[in-house]
Amino acid sequence: MVPAMVASTTQMLEKWEKIVGDCEYEMEVNKELHKLTADLISRTAFGSNYEEGNHIVKMQEEQMIYVSESLRSVYIPGFRFVPTKKNRRRWKLEREIRSAFRKLIQKKEGERENCGNLLGLLLTTNKVQEREDQKMDLEEIVDECKTFYFAGKETTANLLTWVVVLLAVHTEWQNKAREEVLRVCKEFPDADNLNDLKIVEMIVNETLRLYSPAPFLQRETNKDVKLGRYYLPSGTQLDLPISAIHHDTSLWGEDAEDFNPQRFIGGPSVARKHMAAFVPFGLGPRICVGQNLALIETKVVLAMLLQRFSFVISPTYVHAPMLDITVQPQYGAHIVLRKL
Repeated sequence: MVPAMVASTTQMLEKWEKIVGDCEYEMEVNKELHKLTADLISRTAFGSNYEEGNHIVKMQEEQMIYVSESLRSVYIPGFRFVPTKKNRRRWKLEREIRSAFRKLIQKKEGERENCGNLLGLLLTTNKVQEREDQKMDLEEIVDECKTFYFAGKETTANLLTWVVVLLAVHTEWQNKAREEVLRVCKEFPDADNLNDLKIVEMIVNETLRLYSPAPFLQRETNKDVKLGRYYLPSGTQLDLPISAIHHDTSLWGEDAEDFNPQRFIGGPSVARKHMAAFVPFGLGPRICVGQNLALIETKVVLAMLLQRFSFVISPTYVHAPMLDITVQPQYGAHIVLRKL
C-alpha cells in the first residue's frame, strides 16, 4: 500500500509547491492533512479516491459533531428516539452513510480481483470462512467500513498535524529528521527503507505521547475481576485517560510536558516504566488493528514533506489542543513553509 500513499502525498506536495513558489507562505496544514488522509484511506481501504469518498468524509465529520454534543449533554433515557431536528439529521446521516458504504461493498464484490486493499481483504477472508457463524453479514461489513474510514482518516490526520507543529517549533529535530530522510530515502520512501528512519520514529512516538489522537480508552469487563485492590464486577465500564497517563511525571519524569524524542531512542519498550504507560493505540488483544497502517502513513507523509519543505511555526498560530473524540488543534495549525 506504500506506493498508493506516495502517490497521494505527491499530489498534495506538488500543489503546495505551486502555491508556495519561491517565497515563504503561511498555510493552515490541519485541513490539508485531513484531505490527504481521506484520500489515503480511500485508496488503501477501498481502492477509490478522495473525490469518490469525499461525500462520506463530510457526512462522518458532521456525525462526529453530533456525537461530541451528545457526550457533553445530560442523558435522558429515550430522548434519542424523539424526532427533534437534530435527531432527524442524525438518523438521515446514518442512513446515507450506510447506503454509500453498501454501494462501495457491492462495487468491490463485483470486481474480479478485490484483495489489493483493506475492504478487498475483508471480503475475501469473509468468503473463505467455513463456518456460517464466523461470517459477517453486509451490515457488519458496513460497520467495519465506517471504522476504517473514520479512524483511518481522523486519527492519522491529527497525528500528522501535531508532528508538523512540534517540528515547526523544535527546528533542531526537524533538521535531524531531514538529514536522516535524505540519507535513507534516495527518492521516495518505500516499504524497505521506512524501518531505517529511526529519528523519524522517535519523533512520531514522542508526538503520540504528548498528543495521542485518542484522549481516552474505553473497556468493559466481561467477567468479575480483581484489579489490584479493586473488585470490578462483570459489565463494569472503564474509561482510561490516555492523555493523563502520557503526561504523568511519575511515569515519564519531570520533563513529561516537554518534547524530547530522545527518550524513545531504544523504542517504546525501553522508554516506558510500565507496560501501560504508553498506549496511544491501546494494549492487549484489542489493540488498534490500524496501528501499523497509521504509523506507515505518518512516516511516508512526514518523510516526503521533509524532502521538499522546511517550516516554522507561524506568529498567528494559537496553541489550543482540544480534547474531543480526538485531540485536535482548536484554531488550526498555521505553519510558514519554504520550498527547499
